[in-house]
Amino acid sequence: MSHASETLACDFVVVGAGSAGCCLANRLSANPGNRVVLLEAGGRDTNPMIKVPIGFTRLMYDPRTTSLYETEPEAHLDDRKVAVMRGRVLGGCSSINGMIYMRGQREDYDDWAALPGCRGWSYDELLPYFLRSERFDGPAGPYHGRDGELHVTTPREDYPISRAYVEAAVATGIPHNDDLNGARQEGIGTVHVNQHGGARWSAADAFLSPQVKKRPNLRIVTNARVLRVDLDGRRAVGVTYLDGSGREVLLRADAEVVLSAGAYDSAPLLERSGIGNPDVLGALGIPVRHALAGVGENLQDHFQLWIQQGVKTRATLGEDGKFPRVLWSVLRYVATKRGPLAFPAATIGGFVRSAQGGRPIFQIHFTPGAGSMDESGNMVASAESGVNATVTVVRPTSRGRVHARDASPGSPPRIVHEYLATDHDRRLAIEGFRLLRSIYAAAPFREHATHELVPGPKVQTDDEILAFWRSAGMSVYHPVGSAKMGAADDPGAVVDDALRVHGIDGLRVVDASIFPLLPSGNTHAPVVAVAERASELLLAGR
Repeated sequence: MSHASETLACDFVVVGAGSAGCCLANRLSANPGNRVVLLEAGGRDTNPMIKVPIGFTRLMYDPRTTSLYETEPEAHLDDRKVAVMRGRVLGGCSSINGMIYMRGQREDYDDWAALPGCRGWSYDELLPYFLRSERFDGPAGPYHGRDGELHVTTPREDYPISRAYVEAAVATGIPHNDDLNGARQEGIGTVHVNQHGGARWSAADAFLSPQVKKRPNLRIVTNARVLRVDLDGRRAVGVTYLDGSGREVLLRADAEVVLSAGAYDSAPLLERSGIGNPDVLGALGIPVRHALAGVGENLQDHFQLWIQQGVKTRATLGEDGKFPRVLWSVLRYVATKRGPLAFPAATIGGFVRSAQGGRPIFQIHFTPGAGSMDESGNMVASAESGVNATVTVVRPTSRGRVHARDASPGSPPRIVHEYLATDHDRRLAIEGFRLLRSIYAAAPFREHATHELVPGPKVQTDDEILAFWRSAGMSVYHPVGSAKMGAADDPGAVVDDALRVHGIDGLRVVDASIFPLLPSGNTHAPVVAVAERASELLLAGR
């Protein structure tokens, strides 16, 4: 219940201070003539665990920084609900994620541009926007930017067991690749991460620096829960939100409203504003202001499974996290910003083709440690020394949906991913699992191995592997597509190739929602590139 009402005005309002919103707020407010307001449902990024890289293992299940969403019962996962968290803090998911910086494959974006209504989004057209934001500390070259705000580097150190894993992968025929964001993505090598000086470097760090925050034409409002986009006929004229005290604020946008709330929240916000499928809105009791059937459809995500392998060495991330060695790890990080606390979600990444051919379809992550989640969502090292490798089918054909649960902005969205719904995804899931085992079994790694910790020898047949996927597989937290880009005559499209909502003036969506297809890799880097291009379109009024 709101206590009072206030009316404010700006030129651009950006809803959501995640990877896209932080970039947009910076670029739009760089012109002192633009009055920009950035609204964030969460709080400031002051939690000290945000800066400590290994802190992501705590933050992802912390309700102070994270929206702890979960899917509805997934029909193809034995009706199991899957945790699908989102960052709710300045920086969004870039403040709580595993820090992997990965662009995807050239063909991903060429496939976008080949779709009706998606002109201008090919790889060659998007590459300059990847470069614009990047501050790469590796070798200079045509595939890396040096002058941007987003620090990109390699992990500061690793364990010898990681080298053994790479050598084993190469022994199976996977090429070595020392730049997974370079000319080609195929192969295995050290990942790039968003860190600087051994600390996380989020989108808020990059684009909302103290100098940017001091701009008189930029206002950042945290703990702002947006109720709806306000419409005047077929034009968006602002938003209404509740501030931290529960007061209702009407924020008029004289230029444009930009939704950057993410693939789980932008579509439900459109629906609460009366924009969406009339059947969905009718069931929610929301009057239809503009019929747009594709809102909330086309939802895609990466789904992963892992194998944990016991190893003879105790030089692993997991062992260094146990008492008393953890005390030394903490002291080392405080003194040098190195050691286990500086680790990202993975240090080694790989992209591998299917035995059926084609471009790489499997993404592998390797971490030199093994463990599991406790009841509080915290990572606990395995009893035995071990390592962990995950596999993901990077271009799944399963499609889901996300819709508002009801008319209340405080209700979590209703999410259904339909993981493993297609024969294509199930077949590749089985093949990917066997791929992980083949790398562990290769000679360069086999000499270090003891026995398989998870799932163990009981999982052998295709049916047993698929049952393991269904019982244990988890999201990689890469949701996209719920407000996809496409032509006006595409019943599933929500925005055009300038990211303007079809049929509504002054309203755009700029986040992973607009991806028509899921990129072959992690999604933070592509979201920032999309925001870079969108900022140009917004500033040009196109």
